[in-house]
Amino acid sequence: MKLRWFFSATFRQATDLCHHVRKLLNAQRDILSPQALAALQTALRDTRAAMDSGAGAADLRKQMESLEKTATKWIKPYPNAEWRDNVEVFLVAIVVAMGIRTFFLQPFKIPTGSMQPTLYGVTIKDCRGDPNFKMPGFLGRTYELLVHGRIYHQFIASQDGQVVRVGPVDHSLHIVNRQTFWVQYAGGGPEVPITLWCGPDDPATQARWLEPPWFFHKGDPILCFKETTGDHLFVDRLTYNFRHPRRGEIIVFKTRGIERLASFIGDKDQFYIKRLIGLPGDSVSIGDDRHARINGLRLDAGTPHFANVYGFDPKKEPGESQYSGHVLAGDPRALLRSPDDSIPVPPKSYLVFGDNTVNSLDSRYWGALSEQNVIGTSFFVYWPITSRFGWGQQ
Repeated sequence: MKLRWFFSATFRQATDLCHHVRKLLNAQRDILSPQALAALQTALRDTRAAMDSGAGAADLRKQMESLEKTATKWIKPYPNAEWRDNVEVFLVAIVVAMGIRTFFLQPFKIPTGSMQPTLYGVTIKDCRGDPNFKMPGFLGRTYELLVHGRIYHQFIASQDGQVVRVGPVDHSLHIVNRQTFWVQYAGGGPEVPITLWCGPDDPATQARWLEPPWFFHKGDPILCFKETTGDHLFVDRLTYNFRHPRRGEIIVFKTRGIERLASFIGDKDQFYIKRLIGLPGDSVSIGDDRHARINGLRLDAGTPHFANVYGFDPKKEPGESQYSGHVLAGDPRALLRSPDDSIPVPPKSYLVFGDNTVNSLDSRYWGALSEQNVIGTSFFVYWPITSRFGWGQQ
């Protein structure tokens, strides 16, 4: 019978018809008369018997016609049947998607640069002073957005003037963010607003290059920058149901309930992504060479999962995307201010660092997190399509 399903279109149609009539029968069983129930059950049984007996296509079609007539006679019609079917399919799709997200794969966006160079958050390049910059055309910008996650912003000045003030980022639309710049042109007159859509929403990022006032001449770009979205990945929520996290894995965890972290960000329910450094019972410290030590044993580029973390020359001063445990040692809240400091990892807890600890609020500041906070591990970067696409970010 299974082989016949593959080779006979009529057999497949009969199977679908039986399934559909049986579904309607079960849905209306409490409102159908005994006569209707008996007629529908008999028609379904006869059609199924014809399918099981190997009846030819012509005989099977006749039996299908009989089943359709019986269903048309006794099944009560639904108002707006097409809408009902579409809504049902939509709701089932939502339930399936939520189930996958809750138990298997959850989408996640890298918001900051704390995991560089392994995973990237939103990056901004100011192109106002770049003589080689050329604004791509519409098709070029569309390609850059869809494939590489790059958004270009440019406003050309119609006359001389200056940017006098910059408003806050507005998230009221809950879909895209917008920001307003006020420009005053030469010769006085009222301030003119310029609206920037989908620009950077991180105040720290903006502060580096959007501090007013700045001046411009006619034909110059008032604003011109390239924004690259953060990596979008799937979080594997299944694996840790069967085993414990391992050192060096990139894990995603909830921040709520981490007491010391609350003093930095408040009691917010956010998701962070970091690399697991310390396991229960470990003592974690950082040496003068900026390499982490676990119970006195030094981690280096040869340690599994740490090639990106320690791919730098320890004799050079630390910079962006270079592991440096003591760069922010001047912060009195830091737990690791010198090589003599260490953090013990309590039972059922973990210690995590960002790969780019020059710019990472991690366990050096707020200590360990409970294993109950861990929701999964980094699985697959699905967008944008860069060198980090796929499983290579591990």
